[in-house]
Amino acid sequence: MVNITRAADLLEVGANGGGWTAPKGTASPGDPAIQPVAPWLPLGAISDDGLVQGFEEDSQSFTPWGYTAPIRTTITSSLRTFGLTVWETGRTTVQSLQYRLDADDLTPAGGLTTFAETASPTPDRRAWWFVVLDGDNFQRGFYVPEGEITERSDVTHKQDEIAGYEWTITAYPDAAGNTVYHFDRLPATAEYTGS
Repeated sequence: MVNITRAADLLEVGANGGGWTAPKGTASPGDPAIQPVAPWLPLGAISDDGLVQGFEEDSQSFTPWGYTAPIRTTITSSLRTFGLTVWETGRTTVQSLQYRLDADDLTPAGGLTTFAETASPTPDRRAWWFVVLDGDNFQRGFYVPEGEITERSDVTHKQDEIAGYEWTITAYPDAAGNTVYHFDRLPATAEYTGS
């Protein structure tokens, strides 16, 4: 009989996590077990949908005449995104991201914050740090040195629903040509013994 190898501690349930942002190019916190400090600023509460790590790729296959299967495939587009819904819409950091503003522009005067939305937005690339936690056993960190919110969903304001900003953040290549850096504290995979 064949024994099927399984290890429950190598499964991830994204039970908790958080997100932070900082000016573009800010160095990574480097460890999902360490609390990020300034200039990293928290995004606050994230909806229970958690963090969605997106992979979008296109490819071109080349099939020679007389064959029905390709002999080569080339990746023509490879995009990495992160999706989440932030709930703390009153947080200055969150507002500055939603409306592409400098946080200093949101300083209240006499208790009133005022700003205008431009008809001609400019790029707003920032650094991002996301942490996914499954207790102390499974900790995963994603560092995006240059990312930008490229999709914003509608915001619903009603009695039986929390207003939130649903974002898709696109990761762009940094000077080294990398889009996302991974920092994981995971259990060791046991050596395979054939049983």
